Order: sequence, then C-alpha cells, then structure tokens
Amino acid sequence: QDYIDMRAELERLRLSGTYIETDSLFDLKKSLITLNQCQVFFKNSEEKEYTTLKQLIKHIYIDGNILKSINKILSDDGDILDNASENLLYVRIEKSKKERELSRRMQSILSQSKREGWTEADAEVALRNGRLVIPVSSSNKRKLRGLVHDESSTGLTSYIEPEEIVEINNQIRELEIEERREIIKILTEFTDFLRPHIDDLSYAYNSLVIIDFIRAKALYALEIRAGKPLFENTQRINWFDARHPLLEKSLKKNNKPIVPLRIEINSNNRILIISGPNAGGKSVCLKTVGLLQYMLQSGLLIPIRETSEAGCFNNLIVDIGDEQSIENDLSTYSSHLHNMRYLCQKADSETLFLIDEFGTGTDPSIGGAIAESILEHLNKKKAYGLVTTHYSNLKLLADREEGIINGAMLFDKKNMKPLYELSIGRPGSSFAFEIAETIGLPKAIIKSASAKIGGSHLEFEQQLLDLEREKREISKKSEELRVADGFLSELIEKYNSLSDSLEENKNSIIKEAKEEAKSIILNANKQIENTISEIKTSQAEKEKTQALRKELREEVDKLDKDLRKARTRPKKRVKTPETKLDNSPLEVGDIVRLGMDGAFAEIISIKRNRAEIISDNIKMSINIDRLIKVNKKEYNKQLSQRHRQSNYTTTVYSDINKKRQNFSLQLNIRGLRAEEAMDEVIKYLDEARLLGERDISILHGKGDGILLSLVRDFLSTHSEVESFGPARLELGGEGITWVKLN
Repeated sequence: QDYIDMRAELERLRLSGTYIETDSLFDLKKSLITLNQCQVFFKNSEEKEYTTLKQLIKHIYIDGNILKSINKILSDDGDILDNASENLLYVRIEKSKKERELSRRMQSILSQSKREGWTEADAEVALRNGRLVIPVSSSNKRKLRGLVHDESSTGLTSYIEPEEIVEINNQIRELEIEERREIIKILTEFTDFLRPHIDDLSYAYNSLVIIDFIRAKALYALEIRAGKPLFENTQRINWFDARHPLLEKSLKKNNKPIVPLRIEINSNNRILIISGPNAGGKSVCLKTVGLLQYMLQSGLLIPIRETSEAGCFNNLIVDIGDEQSIENDLSTYSSHLHNMRYLCQKADSETLFLIDEFGTGTDPSIGGAIAESILEHLNKKKAYGLVTTHYSNLKLLADREEGIINGAMLFDKKNMKPLYELSIGRPGSSFAFEIAETIGLPKAIIKSASAKIGGSHLEFEQQLLDLEREKREISKKSEELRVADGFLSELIEKYNSLSDSLEENKNSIIKEAKEEAKSIILNANKQIENTISEIKTSQAEKEKTQALRKELREEVDKLDKDLRKARTRPKKRVKTPETKLDNSPLEVGDIVRLGMDGAFAEIISIKRNRAEIISDNIKMSINIDRLIKVNKKEYNKQLSQRHRQSNYTTTVYSDINKKRQNFSLQLNIRGLRAEEAMDEVIKYLDEARLLGERDISILHGKGDGILLSLVRDFLSTHSEVESFGPARLELGGEGITWVKLN
C-alpha cells in the first residue's frame, strides 16, 4: 500500500522559498513508511531470497530524521499537530476559546429570537460566507440588529449575523489567518531541512516506482492466472493453453469457458495459414498471439502453461481491421496494400507478422494471387507469421512451400457450430453453406447458390480434406515403418550373432569329436600293441604285424591334421542362397527381398507407391522402390533350406517371449531430466506396441508438474494412443498416467 510517486513534488521543492503542502507532506510520510517497510522486509529475508529485488534497494539511503521530523509535525490522520510549534499551540488555544464564546452567544441570541417569534421553533444556527448566522423571517429582520448575509430562495427567510458577535467572528478570522501563517512557517522550515536530501529521496522513489511496477505486474499475473514460459532468445512460439486475457474475463462474466489455444511456430514451420468457418475464432487466434507476444516482450507474464516455450521478435507487424480513409483517398484494399508494402520492406528473420483476412477487399482471383506472391516473398525472407484466409490457393501453398504450414479452426458438423479450437497441419473449410443453413437462410437460396458455384469448388474442398487425411495416414505408416525397420534390424543382428555362435559351436563340437576319436584310436593302439606282443609271443608272422602298425600310425596322423585344421578354420556368416531376380512389375503374391541382402517377403497388397508385405509373420508397409522381385520358382527351391534354419526363428520368438515376460506394465521416470524422460517414454511405447500390450501406465510423480505436462502433451499428439488420463486416486492419482494404445 501507499506506493506514492513523490518525484515531481521533490523537484518542485528544489527551488528556494518553496514549501511542501500539508497533503503532500502526508503523502511523503506514508510513502517513506512504505520504503522503510520494503527495506526491513528484504533485510530480514534469507540471503539467497529475492536477490534481484534486493539489488533495487541496495543503494537506497533515507535519513531517519526525515520521518522523525514529519511525525513531530503531522498526526496519523494527516493534520498539523497543535504542538508543532509553541506559537501554533497558543493560537489554536485562543481560537478554541473564541469559538466556544461565539457558540454560547449564538445559542443565547437564537433562544431569544425564538421566544420573540422572530425565528421558527425548530431553526438552528447556520453558516453563510464562513460566518455563523441566525435564520430570521424576513418580516422581522429589522428587529434583530446585525448584518444580513443571505436570503432563502423564496425570500421568506433572512440569515443575519448579530451585531454583538461580529467582533468575535472577526477575532476568530484573525486567529485563523495567524494559524495558517504559522503552519506555512513550519512547513517552510521543514522543507529547508528536506532540501539537501532530495537527491537521495529521488533515487529511493525511482526504486519504489520499479517495485510498484513489478508488484502491479505480479498482481495482474495472478488475476489472469499467468505463467512464465521457457524463454530462449530466438524466434519461436510453442504455446500450450494460451488464453486471451480480455476474452477470458468477458466470458467469465457470462459463466462461459474459454477454449485455450495450442500453437507452434518454429524455424521449420515459420508461417501458419489459418482457415476455417466465419466466427470460428480465426481472428481471436491471431489477436491472442499478437497480444501475448507483445505482453511477454513488455515484461509481463502471460496466460499460458509454464511448460510452453517462447522466443523474441525484433519486429511485430500487424494488419488487422479496416483502415480506409476518405481524407487520404484510401479504400479498404488500398490500405491493406500500403501495410503489405511496409511489411515486405521491413520483414526479416526476426519479424513476426499477423494478417487478418489476407487478400480480401478486391477481386478474389487477383487478391488471392497477390496474397500468394507476398507470402512467398515473406517466406524467402525467413519471416515468421500468422495469416487468416478463405482463399483455397493459399491453403495449397503450404503443400509446396517449405516453411509454410496449414492450420484449421475446427467445426462440429454434427451440431453445426464452431469449436474455437486450432488444429495445426491441416487446412480448414469455410462451411459457408452449412452456416447459412444454420442461421436460417431460405433453403431455396442456398440451393440456388450451390448450383451456381457448381460441384467443382465443393469437390476441391473435399479433395483438400482427403489430401490432408492421406498425409496423416502416410505419417502414421512412416512411423510404423520406422518401428518395423528397427525391429527388422534387431532380427538381422540376432540372426548374424546366432550364425556366428552356431559356427563356433560347430567347430568346437568337431574338435571335441576328433579328440575323442584320437583318444579312442590311441586306446585301440595300446590294445593292438598288446595283441602284437601276444603275437610275438606266439611267434606270428612278422609282415602282418608291421602292416597293422603302419595302418594305425596313418590313422592317427590323419586325425592330427583334422584337429589342426579345425583350430585354424575362420568363422563365417551363413549366407543367404543366391536367388534369380525377376524384372517384371510387382503384383500381389510376388516374392520380394528388402534390398539385395535383406530378408524375403510376400506382397499382400499394393497402394500407389507403397506395398504391404509379410515376412516371418511380421506385416509392414514399405516403399516399392526398396523391394527387389525374385524368381518365385527359385525361391520355392530354397524354401526347404530356410526351414532348416527354423531353429533361428524359434530363438527369435523365444527372445520376444522372454522380452514379454520381463516387460513391466508401468514405466518409472521419476527423477529423470525432461529429455531423458521423454526418450524413455518413446522407447517404452514402441516396445509396448511390438509386444501387443494395450493398457500401460507411466509413473512420473506430481512434483512441480513439469514431467506430468510433458508426458501428457506428448501422448495427446501420439497417433497410436487411443486415450490417457490420471490413475484412480487410490492407485496414485495425478502422479500416474494410464495409457490405452490402439
């Protein structure tokens, strides 16, 4: 309270001979108390608290004698104290005595006048021209000696100051003048004492003004439920739950909710073209962005979610409304062109422009063409902007120009009303006929208008919607392909790893078998030696014995060579058998390979330039340029060989089953940084989809709500998420988000 700016008054008091008025002195007293309270508050706060605000008052110096002197002069109500000086006390005592004497004499004369019938019985002493007077009927005014000061509007009553109290009134008036003279003397003496401190006080009030400004901004931020976005000194807008503060206040009075705005503009998508129905919220969206960006760059918090991201623009150029001028001979369209000329000259990579109803005011075909060329020019200059339009050629511009993106204000066709919600990435329809029908325009007129425009326009609008739908499907398929490619890479890696393992195990088994064979032969050799010994003993034939020994030695040498060869044999991957290629066009049922070294697959369906294939029970959609058609007969011959590798497939499915057994239905990301947490969430959702899990949950905790907001914002844009929300209170409430996948 009492944030009073005294700088202008202090500047006036610099002149010698001036003095401060009583009211200004009271304001000085109150504001100095506020300054002292600010100093005490920050002095008693913790060392690490309010570090920036403390810098504002760090060098403030206020002589304590100033406030003490004021307290000797002024009361708490702002009146000059009786004892401010000895002379003032004496004058006020004398004045009080005279006023009491005057009151007694007036009451005595009034009573006498009532007894004589000169004055009405219920009359009271009145005040006229600063003098106490008695109301007397005009017919009796000669009977009461004195000065007539006034008459009533009817002339029936005269207000007379009795002769005997004129002198008392004069004495009181002289005392009032003396009192005023003494007060001026007191104020002049105080001003002379204050004058050397004016520089220190001016500096203090500069700081107080800034603190008051910050406080005002904080109070307004609380009123509009504002937040501080994540700010970077770059050009970007990535806002969640943005609200126009004036619109929200107006709707709140009528108990209506506001639909928050979700909008993003960045270096990749700099210009947003917003289309949609009339009264659907396009202009409000434009004004919300302009107002909030201007508020932010003026140092105000803005009504958006605090996890939003915001940047800074050096130029903010706006063309909203009609600026036609009769004096300057400017039509509506001419005024727009003047603004566009200025925009094209000033726009650069740090400019944000806002244009409402772009291109209107002239022939639609010409206006649309000029608007399209202006947008292309602004896009080349890397400017950022939002425009609203109904022109179809501008909607198509976003599909062929990098940096430009479509946006649509959504419309509920079922209930025939706008939803006031912005959807980025798709063009909107004007729904002119639907709105006209809802308003109640005669059906015959609507039917006639529809016939005049023909089916081409309506078909074009439908084609735009179909094109956008196909883009979303392609985006979804691309995501599926990314996941499938990752899974396929994992399968190939496992295949090669298993192949190496099998080759190594094969060599190890052969080695063990040959060593075992060698051992057997050596044992057999010993047995034969024993036999030979017995033969000698029995004097058998010498030639036969030598032949047996030679045969055994040859067998042992052969085993040694095989063992050495097994030890030095290099590991090698299992190669896919060569298959003859087929250059004929792709058809459903053909056998293809994913590149020259990829796996085999069968084509299930073909749509445009993409084919849906199946490989090892895995379905995926892939561009036909990546497929190589092979000879089906050759493939069938090699099918038996692939069956011999079925152990590998069994191992892969075993790994998947093992992964499913180890998969947790809840992901814990508490304590992680935002970037790490989102990486974990993305991996977790991909793994859940691969394993076929649909009902999962994410444990992020409550905390300050940053992880909660990031997770739910991401889930709201994920194409595979069917629904999500907070867990039941007994299961964790807002600290856990449950997710249902498609």
